[in-house]
Amino acid sequence: MANKRTALVILNWNGKHLLGRFLPGIIKHTPPEVELIVADNASEDDSVGFLKKHFPEVRIITMKKNLGFAGGYNKALESVDADYFILLNSDIEVSEAWIEPCIKLLDEHPQVAAVQPRIRSLENKAFFEYAGAAGGMLDHFGYPYCRGRIFNHLEKDTGQYDDVCEVFWATGAAMFVRADVFMDTGGFDASFFAHMEEVELCWRFQNMGHKVFYCPQSVVYHLGGGSLPKANPQKTYYNFRNSLWMLTKQLPPQSFYARILPRLSLDVIAAAKFFLQGHFRDCLAVFRAHLAFCGKWRKLRKQYHHHKSDVPAMLYRGSIVFDYFIRRKKTYTELALRPSSAKA
Repeated sequence: MANKRTALVILNWNGKHLLGRFLPGIIKHTPPEVELIVADNASEDDSVGFLKKHFPEVRIITMKKNLGFAGGYNKALESVDADYFILLNSDIEVSEAWIEPCIKLLDEHPQVAAVQPRIRSLENKAFFEYAGAAGGMLDHFGYPYCRGRIFNHLEKDTGQYDDVCEVFWATGAAMFVRADVFMDTGGFDASFFAHMEEVELCWRFQNMGHKVFYCPQSVVYHLGGGSLPKANPQKTYYNFRNSLWMLTKQLPPQSFYARILPRLSLDVIAAAKFFLQGHFRDCLAVFRAHLAFCGKWRKLRKQYHHHKSDVPAMLYRGSIVFDYFIRRKKTYTELALRPSSAKA
């Protein structure tokens, strides 16, 4: 491993049971030169006392209130002195030597700002996991998907994504990131609170001329739903709201309306689907997200308005909704007009 200072930071909120389950393995597979930190987001389950008693070797950073994923990491990382940050969910099982390949990639490729490992499901280790899979992608209506996962369709990992390659976003569940670049961008957008913040951050990385990569030699296993259950109306709200806010911040003037209006229409279709399936609170969450968008979009456009005529090369020019539901393309390898992944 390169002689760099690296800090592994786990953001925790009421996750004492997850720390007890996963932290021993993380400690076992963390090299001694990597500083291991748990940043506690004002937990109410005695997580801090549990850590002090059972894991005294772990540094603890405490927040006075729950700042969410975005604000929590921003605040915690202000107190961390490192060349590289590793952001890791508390519900991740790591494997042996999972850190070294990603650090090596960052060492050898200074244009790369962030890297994610291969994310497999802890519940079924032969399959990719929802939050990241083999690297995140984004279509031009702001819908995220992954190599290995489109909507809820998860692929079995048969080696089809064994290539080190450029992607649009790296999952916040296990993200390796250059500390100076993270700080130069201002970190996550704290107003997002949770969900989509890593996608928006990676968009900003690319605006600055940096790249985001996937490193398959590093493997971790994600439980998922550690803070909010996988099916949760509040999660639905954050995902739809933050996606709209991201597009509002990042789309150039000449393409904003051409993208945002179809996106709003697609959201209405998604809300109708929730309603017909009996998921009434999720349906309501979509419209709550639209209200939040309507209340803020003018301010965001004024604040982040820029004259760039381009968008990142890794942005998928098609519609993943159309490809998945109409063309019945269920895997990344079946998609036409895929971004031309750059090799490291």
